[in-house]
Amino acid sequence: MSEEEESGFNFPELIRCKRDGGQLSKQDIRALVRGVSSGSIQEGQLGAMLMAIWQKGMAAEETVALTEEMMHSGEVLRWPKAWEGLVVDKHSTGGVGDKVSLPLAPALAACGCKVPMISGRGLAHTGGTLDKLESIPGFSVSQPVEKIREILVDVGCCIVGQTETLVPADRVMYALRDATSTVDSLPLITGSILSKKGAEGLNALVLDVKFGKAALYKDLNSARELAQSMVTVGNSMGIRTGAVLSRMDAPIGRMVGNTLEVCEALDCLKGCGPDDLRELVTSLGGYLLWMSGRAASLARGQEALAEVLSNGAALQKFQAMLQAQGVPAHVARSLCSAQCDYFLHLRPAEHKTELTALSDGTVVDIDGMVLAEVLHKLGAGRTKAGEPINHSVGAELLVTLGQKVKKGEPWLRIHYDWPALDAQLHSDLQAAVLIGTADSYHANPRVAEFILPQ
Repeated sequence: MSEEEESGFNFPELIRCKRDGGQLSKQDIRALVRGVSSGSIQEGQLGAMLMAIWQKGMAAEETVALTEEMMHSGEVLRWPKAWEGLVVDKHSTGGVGDKVSLPLAPALAACGCKVPMISGRGLAHTGGTLDKLESIPGFSVSQPVEKIREILVDVGCCIVGQTETLVPADRVMYALRDATSTVDSLPLITGSILSKKGAEGLNALVLDVKFGKAALYKDLNSARELAQSMVTVGNSMGIRTGAVLSRMDAPIGRMVGNTLEVCEALDCLKGCGPDDLRELVTSLGGYLLWMSGRAASLARGQEALAEVLSNGAALQKFQAMLQAQGVPAHVARSLCSAQCDYFLHLRPAEHKTELTALSDGTVVDIDGMVLAEVLHKLGAGRTKAGEPINHSVGAELLVTLGQKVKKGEPWLRIHYDWPALDAQLHSDLQAAVLIGTADSYHANPRVAEFILPQ
């Protein structure tokens, strides 16, 4: 007798039910996820089910059941009772220049939270938090669960990769979603993200759902739909969950690329850095402090985050986290010192090329997606999971939105090794900047909307 017959579930029947628009029961979903974990469901059957879900969607109850079963397919982290209400994290749907996690985790730790941040690697045009941190010599993103607990006790935050024991069903399903073009399914995105966050044993979670030219979702309404789905499911699982809808057209900050973004994150932790990066860090962190009861209001939470960025408390936590995750003490100390030349420790690119403005005017727009696609071709990103990347490749914006420029003035510096920056890539980059009249530029904050816990 096969495993399928032993379980009493007929997988083709489950596929047919969903294909025809039916609703799967909790027992059906449990059988599906257990079949994924055990390997008793065939790859073709799972692919068919994923496509049926992509086409027909899932009711809220189905999505909650799927997320919870995926979460329980592996280990769920447990924390000391004394940490009740303190364990928090954030998730971003990905963007260009998104280095928010690097200053946010230590800033939250400096405010008394525990942050077991389990992050991912970059794929396609989006950068990955783990890739950024691995540009720092010695930093290890692979930590066993016991070491994670130890770091949280000693430091208060860590940023690590997904362990083998956490949500194994998601690894199988995500790989097949990529192969079957079902990555953009709302219930499957929700299940994948929240099963991993649920396995972290969180008390509160904030979701940074981005929209715009350089985001997964191009318009506010689509982003709001995903955010609402995840907020509903997260709260149904007992995690106090809220969301921020943020604009993702121009890159966040002035630096794009793994090593360069580490430099900019360090600047933010030293109380400077670009305003839009600081806005996102304080908005997301302040929201978490309010949701976890450590601030009386969102505004008070934002003030607390801003204070630890300004007074050096967040920087001290970052230095401690670097050392706890394998960076030599003298390197961590130097990177976090006031006047550090970061490239004493971080590998610079071999070549730099500046691009100049082709006309006088005001910088109206910078297309982050175009920058990311060019950097990807220069080696900064990967097309398939597991591919190596060049941490040193990146772009440095020399102008800001709304700034007046003159023809011939540099607006961008590209850092690269090999392949070279050829004429086509140069032309693509020049097309990324829009220079117009002053009255055609309208400034917008990064954060467009907050979605409150239900």
